[in-house]
Amino acid sequence: MPLVTDSRYRPPFYLFNGHLQTIVPSLLREVPEVQYQRQRVETTDGDFLDLDWARTEHLTDTLGIISHGLEGDAGRPYVRGMARALNQAGIDALAWNYRSCSGEPNRLLRAYHLGDTDDLHFVVQEALRTGRYRRIFLTGFSAGGNMTLKYLGEDAQRVPAEVERAAVFSVPTDLKAGSMHISRLENRIYLNRFLKTLREKIRRKAELLPGQLSVEGLEELSDFPQFDDRYTAPLHGFKSADEYYERSSSGRYLAGIGVPTLIVNAQNDPFLPPACFPRAAAESSSYVFLETPEEGGHVGFAEGLPSDGQYYSERRAVEFLTAEVPA
Repeated sequence: MPLVTDSRYRPPFYLFNGHLQTIVPSLLREVPEVQYQRQRVETTDGDFLDLDWARTEHLTDTLGIISHGLEGDAGRPYVRGMARALNQAGIDALAWNYRSCSGEPNRLLRAYHLGDTDDLHFVVQEALRTGRYRRIFLTGFSAGGNMTLKYLGEDAQRVPAEVERAAVFSVPTDLKAGSMHISRLENRIYLNRFLKTLREKIRRKAELLPGQLSVEGLEELSDFPQFDDRYTAPLHGFKSADEYYERSSSGRYLAGIGVPTLIVNAQNDPFLPPACFPRAAAESSSYVFLETPEEGGHVGFAEGLPSDGQYYSERRAVEFLTAEVPA
């Protein structure tokens, strides 16, 4: 498909660079209208996932599944905003929390990783088991966008026919390039915030499962490649961080996507290097649409005033997912 070159996104004047467009929505936005109903489901390997449902007032046969970003959860403003936008369009929303991200540590030594499509598939199947939904849309942000794209492209035959379309935002389609980019000096504020919560989870897991996990040298791990090589990769069946990045990066699976899928990555996203703008893959695909607005930040896309409270990412997702002919 041709690249989407006429993006309509324009940031409010007071968010005049990618860092402000990233930080302000994360810290200041609130979406109080969304009231979740939590469901805990047992996984086949003896663990659990916490699912947060936001259903419309009227019965619908359409569901939007929302996958959050690294170290996020269903309560983040960007997730709640998407859930509200889906509900306003008459679509039920299901925001799922990755293992260890729902406010309670998961039971197993493993947790989640950015290519964890088995858990996403489990959530899709869980939604279908309700018997309510004939149409499913997938949405995802950052890490959740990578999971979504990988899920759709790695094995198209596994994806249920009910999964019709997807829209993802701020996606690191090349995990190795992204991990190195966020380690740059100007991005250390973001990296340090992620590493802080990741270290806390490792320490908590070591306490819950004595003798199974060493925390020696944990504080000395100063970037994602070091952390992923020490913990993420071996805990999830990878030989190294490099193998984890290679096998989990969604960019290598885009050619296999068989449903209309929108990727929106802002050109001033401080998290994304050039390798995370898969223009050639989009141009050669019949299903992948790549929109690269000049601005937007990372998981930002705030709208100016006056507005109805929706952000561009939410408005654009609903537009794409519900259009007769996606574009």
